[in-house]
Amino acid sequence: MSHVIDRRLNGKNKSTVNRQRFLRRYREHIKKAVEEAVSRRSITDMEHGEQISIPGRDIDEPVFHHGRGGKQTIVHPGNKEFTAGERIPRPPGGGGGRGAGKASNTGEGMDEFVFQITQEEFLDFMFEDLELPNLVKRHLTGADTFKTVRAGISNEGNPSRINIVRTLRSAHARRIALSGSSRTKLKEAQLELERLKREEPDNFGDIQALEAEIGKLQSRIKRVPFLDTFDLKYNLLIKQPNPSSKAVMFCLMDVSGSMTQATKDIAKRFFILLYLFLKRNYDKIDVVFIRHHTSAKEVDEEEFFYSRETGGTIVSSALKLMQEIMAERYPTNEWNIYGAQASDGDNWNDDSPICRDILIKQIMPFVQYFTYVEITPREHQALWFEYEQVSEAFDDTFAQQQLVSAGDIYPVFRELFQRRLAT
Repeated sequence: MSHVIDRRLNGKNKSTVNRQRFLRRYREHIKKAVEEAVSRRSITDMEHGEQISIPGRDIDEPVFHHGRGGKQTIVHPGNKEFTAGERIPRPPGGGGGRGAGKASNTGEGMDEFVFQITQEEFLDFMFEDLELPNLVKRHLTGADTFKTVRAGISNEGNPSRINIVRTLRSAHARRIALSGSSRTKLKEAQLELERLKREEPDNFGDIQALEAEIGKLQSRIKRVPFLDTFDLKYNLLIKQPNPSSKAVMFCLMDVSGSMTQATKDIAKRFFILLYLFLKRNYDKIDVVFIRHHTSAKEVDEEEFFYSRETGGTIVSSALKLMQEIMAERYPTNEWNIYGAQASDGDNWNDDSPICRDILIKQIMPFVQYFTYVEITPREHQALWFEYEQVSEAFDDTFAQQQLVSAGDIYPVFRELFQRRLAT
C-alpha cells in the first residue's frame, strides 16, 4: 500500500492540508468572526482577509495516558480556607491574559490564539450556505463545460488507469475456462495412480502410463499463461457535459432626493455584497443594473455604484424598465429571473399601487425570486404596505426586509438568500 502526502507549503510555511483541517475544526469561531467583521467594516474592503481570535481554552487538545491502575486508597487532608460546594473566585488582575484589569502578583491564564485568514477563505465563510432560491435548469448551456466521470470498464485504455481487480478476475476466469477439462482429467489420473500403487504395485506398465499422462496434463496446464493481453481491464473515463442554468439578477436601486447619503451608502453596500455573492458562486449569470428617481435607466456597474445623479421618486419606472428588459432579452422559458430592489420606501403618492400591480401582474409570475429591502429607521412607508399584498400573493417567491443601519446588511442578506431545504 502506498501513501501520498501533500507537503505543498503556503505563504507562511504551513502545510495546506493541515491548514484546511484547522479551518474545519474551528469553523464556528471563524464564522462568528466573519459575521462581526462584515458589520464593522466596509463591504468593499475585500483586498485582505480577517484576523480570527480563538480563546486559549478552545485550542487545548485531549491527551490519553496510562494511569497507575488498580485500586488505591488515598487520604486527602482538609484545609481551613474552603468548604465543600464553595466556588473558587477567579484570580484578580491581569492573570486572564487579555490585558484587562490592573497588574497582579497572582493568577495565571492563557492568551487568545490569533491567526489570519485569506481573502478567499473570508469569502468562503461569508457566503457559506447561501444560494439563489428556486434555481432550475431552464436552459442548458453545458456545451462549453465538462466534467470527467466514471463510465464502467473498457478493454483498452491508459496503463495508469488499469483496474487490477477486474484484470485478475478476468485472467482467473480465462485460466479456469482453458484448463478446466485438463484439471479434471489430472485429478482423475492422480486418484487412479494412487489406487494402482496401493492395490497393484506390480503393475508397472499402467503406473508408468498414468505417470506419463499426468506429466502431459500438468505441462498443458502450465502452458496457459497467468496473464494475457485481453485480460487487461481499464477504468473508462468520459467527459460528460455539465449543464448549468442561465440566470439573470435585476438590481434596482432608488437614487432619488429622499435618499440621504447614508441611506444610499447602505443600499450600495447591500448591492456590492449581492454582486460579490453572484460572481463568486455562479459562472453563468447576468446582472442588470437599474438606477431610478423619476425615471429609470439601465447602467453599467461603474455608473450604478458611483454616479451622483438624483431627482424625484417614481418607483414604478424601474419596475416597468425591468419588465421591458425581461420581455426583450430574457425569455422566461430559458432564464431564471431574479430581482433585488432597495429603497427608502418614500414614493409618489399615487405610484405605490401602480408598483404593486406591476409586480403582481407582469413580474412575479415570471421570476424565481424577488427581494425588497427598505432602508429607513422610521416607520414603514406606503410602498412597504403595498408590497405586503405582493408577499401574500407570492409567499414563496417574494421577500421583504427592513435595514436600519449598516450592521443589518449581512444578517438580512443571509435571511434573504439562506439555503432552503428541498420540499
